[in-house]
Amino acid sequence: MKISIGCDHGALTLKNKMVAHLEAKGYEVKDCGTYSADSCDYPDFAAAAARAVASGECEKGIVLCTTGIGVSIAANKVKGIRCALLSDVMSARLTREHNDTNMMAIGAGVVGELLALEILDTWLETEFSHNERHQRRIDKVMALEK
Repeated sequence: MKISIGCDHGALTLKNKMVAHLEAKGYEVKDCGTYSADSCDYPDFAAAAARAVASGECEKGIVLCTTGIGVSIAANKVKGIRCALLSDVMSARLTREHNDTNMMAIGAGVVGELLALEILDTWLETEFSHNERHQRRIDKVMALEK
């Protein structure tokens, strides 16, 4: 599976740890930046990661900033993206089972490294339920883009 990842300066350290974690588990990673701790604008990197998912280049995507709020908003502006802001394992599981999210966001200043990696693993390893009611709801959400 190929995964895109993008962050701003506030989440660079966590992004680098996630990239190493993903690669150690055998995932292919498209790192959309940022690559330095210099102040930067989160929409640039969140949009790049989201576009990689929306285009089909990557199957899933991860965006990070200090709170996770800005990057999740930016990613969700890209047509075809369903990005969930996550801070706990249960939500990571349920957003895959119920919402079939294709992107996740985490706030590096909100969630510690160990919990962030557990959330990441849970999100990646959980499949969509394919329950009819969940698919119906996803279809309604995606129709809002039209």
